[in-house]
Amino acid sequence: MEKEIIQFFIDVVGKENVKHSTAQLLAYSYDATANFQALPEIVVSPRNTEEVCQIVKICNEYKIPIVPRGSGSNLAAGTVPNQGGVVILFNNMNQIIEFDRENLTITVQPGMITADICHFVEKENLFYPPDPSSMKISTIGGNISENSGGLRGLKYGVTKDYVKGLTVVLANGELLKTGGKLAKDVAGYDLTALLVGSEGTLGVITEITLKLIPLPKNKMTSIAYFHSLEAAAETVSTIIANKIIPVTLEFLDKKTIEAVEQFMKIGLSTDVEAMLLFEQDGELAQVKNDIHEMTQIAISKGATFTQIAKDETEAERLKTARRVALSALSRLRPTTILEDATVPRSEIAEMVRRINQIAKKYDLTIATFGHAGDGNLHPTCLTDIRNSEEMKRVEHAFEEIFEAAISLGGTITGEHGIGEMKAPYLEWKVGASGIEMMKGIKAVFDPKNIMNPGKVFCKGN
Repeated sequence: MEKEIIQFFIDVVGKENVKHSTAQLLAYSYDATANFQALPEIVVSPRNTEEVCQIVKICNEYKIPIVPRGSGSNLAAGTVPNQGGVVILFNNMNQIIEFDRENLTITVQPGMITADICHFVEKENLFYPPDPSSMKISTIGGNISENSGGLRGLKYGVTKDYVKGLTVVLANGELLKTGGKLAKDVAGYDLTALLVGSEGTLGVITEITLKLIPLPKNKMTSIAYFHSLEAAAETVSTIIANKIIPVTLEFLDKKTIEAVEQFMKIGLSTDVEAMLLFEQDGELAQVKNDIHEMTQIAISKGATFTQIAKDETEAERLKTARRVALSALSRLRPTTILEDATVPRSEIAEMVRRINQIAKKYDLTIATFGHAGDGNLHPTCLTDIRNSEEMKRVEHAFEEIFEAAISLGGTITGEHGIGEMKAPYLEWKVGASGIEMMKGIKAVFDPKNIMNPGKVFCKGN
């Protein structure tokens, strides 16, 4: 990048908020996705919306690619600067702008850590439900870019269900404000919904207004073990069919259970094929009734062992076991590739069976865990990126896994996004007409294609 342009950015944010040496840029050349890396030309850390506007205006004038970045926990290469350009880092924009008790909203900057938002509002006896497994490190801006889910998604929904309004810097540097604190607003197209999940390809989000709800008074947690995938899957379907909507209904297969137990040593049984984790919240009588009924359903479907957590400490330990599944698995091989495919609940057992068949076909180790209640599974391949032959097999295996998900009425991603990694498969899900419609929307928002280029749409599209 020319010194003159670098100086433009320094004039906007200050020298201390600009990185442009190769050593400084290396940390921003990759995210949590294996096998994707590209150096940016410069990393800029704005302090407010006005500075973001100025940065984007410079990029628009000189046609410089822009990649918004939070903590870099993206799992689809969505924050890899594959065309160089500017990484906009939000480490300086991580504050609460407004906490509105009367309207039950909180307005924050995009660099705020999601767990910090949850902890803050819970001290006020309020609740922000979305809880991606990375919530202790991921930023709310990143969650909105991917429309992240989490363990509580079955009962409470995902990130989009709590975004009331956005402030967005468009590709020409102009500001767009969408939504607000209103309970009802149908004035024109729902631009807020369009921007949530757009992966930084339509604009740069600088302020976010989130809906809050009352904090549930009580919660209980239980687990059940099974000797067959079918029994676990039937339990999930029967629970929902009985009109019970738990907060959490999570699935771990045998490989995942073994890895978690080896990592945490909390007494999980490893002589099983699957484990389900249930949690319910609300009024105490209803919580007790639901937990009891879910446990009885599990037993009726062949659960070999069930256990209700005796207190909050034990419940947290069980939930932590699910949250650390990826960390536990990542200790076993040099490279861990976590994927994200969703199928109807009734197809969970078949999907896991196909994943296992595909793993055997390509001689790979693939563990599966995920959000059984909404059919969102995370097949996780343990491999070694240095082994090029094995990595080719990994690529073929995941192609077949995505095909299997779609053939069962599912999709190629439930919460991780498309990014660069899944761009070649998007047309499988949305069709050629869907791709053309999305490209048309992209062109209106970003005619020079500077907003996170090379993401969502593959080069052939």
